[in-house]
Amino acid sequence: MELSPLDALEEERRLQREEYERNLLEAGLEIEKDPENKSQGLSFVRIHAPWQVLSREAELLKIKMPTKKMYEITEEKGILKTLSEIWCKLTEPLQPQVPQQENTKMKTLSYPFSREKIYLYNIKDKDTFFDNATRSRIVREILKRTSTKTRNSMGISTLIANNVYDAAYPLHDGEYEGQNDDMNERKLLYQEWARYGVFYKFQPIDLIRKYFGEKIGLYFAWLGLYTEFLIPSSVVGIIVFLYGCITIESDIPSKEMCDQRNAFTMCPLCDKFCDYWNLSSACATARASHLFDNPATVFFSVFMALWATMFLEQWKRLQMRLSYFWDLTGLEEEEEHPRPEYENKLLQKKLKNKNITTENSNEKLTWSDRMPGYAANFGLILFMIMLTFSAVFGVIVYRITTAAALSFSTNEATRSNVRVTVTATAVIINLVVVLILDEIYGAVAKWLTEIEIPKTEKTFEERLILKAFLLKFVNSYASIFYVAFFKGRFIGRPGRYVYVFEGYRMEECAPGGCLMELCIQLSIIMLGKQLIQNNLFEIGIPKLKKLFRKLKDERTVLKEMDTNQSKEPQQWDLDYILEPFTGLTPEYMEMIIQFGFVTLFVASFPLAPVFALLNNIIEVRLDAKKFVTELRRPDTVREKDIGIWYNILSVIGKLSVIINAFVIAVTSDFIPRLMYQYAYSQNGTMHGFINHTLSYFNVSQLKAGTQPENSLFAQEVSFCRFKDYREPPWSPHQYEFSKQYWAVLSARLAFVILFQNLVMFLSVLVDWMIPDIPKDISEQIKKEKTVLVDFFLKEEHEKLKLIESFIARDKQKRRSGAKSKRTRAASFSQCQRSPKGSFTSFSSQHTVV
Repeated sequence: MELSPLDALEEERRLQREEYERNLLEAGLEIEKDPENKSQGLSFVRIHAPWQVLSREAELLKIKMPTKKMYEITEEKGILKTLSEIWCKLTEPLQPQVPQQENTKMKTLSYPFSREKIYLYNIKDKDTFFDNATRSRIVREILKRTSTKTRNSMGISTLIANNVYDAAYPLHDGEYEGQNDDMNERKLLYQEWARYGVFYKFQPIDLIRKYFGEKIGLYFAWLGLYTEFLIPSSVVGIIVFLYGCITIESDIPSKEMCDQRNAFTMCPLCDKFCDYWNLSSACATARASHLFDNPATVFFSVFMALWATMFLEQWKRLQMRLSYFWDLTGLEEEEEHPRPEYENKLLQKKLKNKNITTENSNEKLTWSDRMPGYAANFGLILFMIMLTFSAVFGVIVYRITTAAALSFSTNEATRSNVRVTVTATAVIINLVVVLILDEIYGAVAKWLTEIEIPKTEKTFEERLILKAFLLKFVNSYASIFYVAFFKGRFIGRPGRYVYVFEGYRMEECAPGGCLMELCIQLSIIMLGKQLIQNNLFEIGIPKLKKLFRKLKDERTVLKEMDTNQSKEPQQWDLDYILEPFTGLTPEYMEMIIQFGFVTLFVASFPLAPVFALLNNIIEVRLDAKKFVTELRRPDTVREKDIGIWYNILSVIGKLSVIINAFVIAVTSDFIPRLMYQYAYSQNGTMHGFINHTLSYFNVSQLKAGTQPENSLFAQEVSFCRFKDYREPPWSPHQYEFSKQYWAVLSARLAFVILFQNLVMFLSVLVDWMIPDIPKDISEQIKKEKTVLVDFFLKEEHEKLKLIESFIARDKQKRRSGAKSKRTRAASFSQCQRSPKGSFTSFSSQHTVV
């Protein structure tokens, strides 16, 4: 019978499934299968692993399992023990109500599973010795390595990629909510961790690790520590902000700017349509700038640099502690299976060069095979970065043109609020662009990594992380870098302004400086990303996908209802509707970008840690709820660290020192104020600072056509002022940079070098003072090795004694047998009377053993 192309493809897939399932049976797995029926829709294959398979694979994978031996954990002594006990009592209400180890002072000794040494392990029940996470990990490993000859498919990933199977996933432990009283780990996690009502409680990290595996356990441990560390930085940030609020009335420069008796007549902000204006009209901006531009922000920048170092050091210590208690110390890198895409590409290469490469069985892809992918990566990443810069430039052009257009307005209120209107609308447009490009860059980074054809999943993940981070970092911070370091630096001066598009002047900073605008830009982008991208998208998109999946499968359900009306949906049916787990990269990425907002420009926005803390309190529970209720159960993966993310955090921490040094030196007025107070002030105070920072310009030297039309200014203007250090019009070197300019520039550069070196030195000192491995953990690891050796020797000695006793009994039995043959006087009654060394005695004792 001739089949249509579609039916032929389906028949080929059916044959592949049959062959794959036969191979799984040969590997020792047990299969429970639904009959394949097109009219019925989905059919499930349920895989069970018996004890023989679990023990064999546990030995191959070198999975550490608990032995019979337990040893005492050395406790801290003295004041540390007292403080620890007080802390435990204080935080008792914050602890989640989950089953804890009965004796926390004792730890079970673990050792890689071995069938030869099965007597070492604490096997009370073979059905429960391997927990669900370990069982699913073992089964997944068999699924990955089991191959089919048809189309040279290697493992379940290739079969899913070729649509032979739709999905493969371990099952959740049951429903997370419902009327039934059966408590399972999923329901326990939901009640004690994945609800917003328990936001104040600590996370049950050990239970998370037990249910989801070490990799996800480490992510939530890291997120928890990061959130805890945000508490002290938030407190200090609020104190710095309050300091700015308290000292605002005593700030002399802002007082001078607001004093209307100081008639500083400023040069027009635009050509022709803008009038002269009084500096006192910018009073509100100057007062607001002081909230963030004060000496306390310098201290806060140093504090946050040391905070970042301490956070990373503390994470290394916590990671080591978890590695010890989770038996990850000495964890070896597991051999990874090639990705389906890599195998397909390799197969194509083999078929193409069939005549040449038949002898070479270990053929692999070379750099020349990947060259088109590398070239596309380089070109597209460069294009994407240029696209980001173009978007920033587009917003700059919008600001310049909108400011010019609003200046032409006949409405007085519109003209007076030009700067506020332009800044607010531009920042919102910028936020929308950032959010759109973020989504595009995530998809582009994934596609670029795929065309590189990495061999293993780990290599794929690392390359994807680097690309996505580079693109998203540039996208998130490009506009902030522009405001911090470039805006208002290249505007020229009155009479010789820098123009773009013939007639539009380059935008300049507000009279109070660019720091206030930087603060607005940073806060709106940070809060916008957190509220819209991290929370609304994260809640909304999975729910929409789940709804779509339900609607898509509704037809299947309706078809099944005719035959199985009374049938309750099984766990595999319920889990199939859930969203597949796609990895931790998006979760880490949003936190790393937030870490950048908290550290990189913290000098301009001391409240950043506060908003990050509020977001993370929600984020922990949001992620928890997503993992427990919205996603299929992920495959458990054993990892001893957070991988490449730690290196990225370390780079951001070091970069933050340099950026904050430049923000304080270049963007804020900290250095000019310091220079004025100690070098130019006659009485050592800040009186006269505003006059010192303003240069004079002779209005008669304005270019023709740029003078204000129909000036409504009260008095005749001969000289106007502008913010810069330049020589006055009556100087022989008029409008050239003055000596003060070069002195302030030198001081700025000196501050950057001094600040950077001081903070780097303190960071290295903190790093050196805090050991990576806690002292008690290093002692416990040494103790564990000693206990393990002693335990082995003892068990081996007992085993040897047992064997020797068997041999001795066997010899005695043979001697007694030979003696009975010679005398022919041995009787059953004699054996009963003298059982020592008899056959009866030996067999009974052997049974006991």
